[in-house]
Amino acid sequence: MDILHITSRKRDTYQVELTHSPLWECALGIAAITNKQLIDTLEKPNSYWPTLKENFSDELLRELLYVEENNTWKALLQLLHYYKGTSLSDFCQYINELDAYELKFICFPYIGESYQEVRKSAAQGDSAANLKLIKATEDNPFFPQYVDFLFKVETARLKQHLIYVMTSWFNTVIKPKLERIEQILEFDYKSKLNRKQKLNPEELVHWATGGVHYVPEPSVYKVLLIPQFIYRPWNIEADIEGTKVFYYPVANESLSPDDKYMPSNFLVQKYKALGDDVRLRIVKLLCEKDRSLQDITNMLDMGKSTVHHHLKILRASKIVGMKETKYALKENALNMLAEELSEYLNR
Repeated sequence: MDILHITSRKRDTYQVELTHSPLWECALGIAAITNKQLIDTLEKPNSYWPTLKENFSDELLRELLYVEENNTWKALLQLLHYYKGTSLSDFCQYINELDAYELKFICFPYIGESYQEVRKSAAQGDSAANLKLIKATEDNPFFPQYVDFLFKVETARLKQHLIYVMTSWFNTVIKPKLERIEQILEFDYKSKLNRKQKLNPEELVHWATGGVHYVPEPSVYKVLLIPQFIYRPWNIEADIEGTKVFYYPVANESLSPDDKYMPSNFLVQKYKALGDDVRLRIVKLLCEKDRSLQDITNMLDMGKSTVHHHLKILRASKIVGMKETKYALKENALNMLAEELSEYLNR
């Protein structure tokens, strides 16, 4: 049915904020090295991680195993959002000064306004509230176990662990390259800040993350963009009160800020994806309407596995996405391509 629009109100959207700090890179590095399922997909060569561990003390290796078993990297990220500073010593002091309730409330994952009272009760030691949080997070691969761990762990032990692992990782991994790390993060932050003046919030998120199309949702008033390079090529998504967080991979040019000829990895990925006649035909088919794998296979008269391979490349470049069971063209990605190329050529 057609709708007659008689309102001047625009569709609500969110505000975008940006921040950066080596402390985020520190916490995410701890998350990366303890994520066995994902570590082989990271941009760092496989040899990087064992070589890194050779510099670790036995105590740090034990504490990293504790991270792996209990997902305490999540607690570090949660605490960094509440701390909002950049000093490691101040961050450690902040953790030390939290009482048991404050510490556990902050560390429990935010899962929506409707569960805030349950989160508070669980932090106060209510076992029934803890069970409710576990039940409410059962679709997440690690939240239930993490929630139960937080409920049971002694406050002193948790503080000692978080401060030690954060300090040791920072001193061993971050500090020797601190100037370089700060340069990378600052360069990427400024490039995104510059783009913020030219793009609307959804376009900015799409561009910064390399293709994530995040539309406004109830109770989310802000998107926080935080650059990182230890988890490249992945975006990591999280939620805090009223805010969607994307720890996004820094662009290629941020890794080589003095090389004006270094193109963005997202730009290269898109042009590589489009540089094939079959994939261009698929793009044109999807430009007409969303289609299933079988639809595309039939129309191209090609093997399903071959078509699936091409679709996988288009999806990896964030040109194509999924809408329910069908493939769909991400028109914003194509519309912004010329502008991204122009920015690179005129940099």
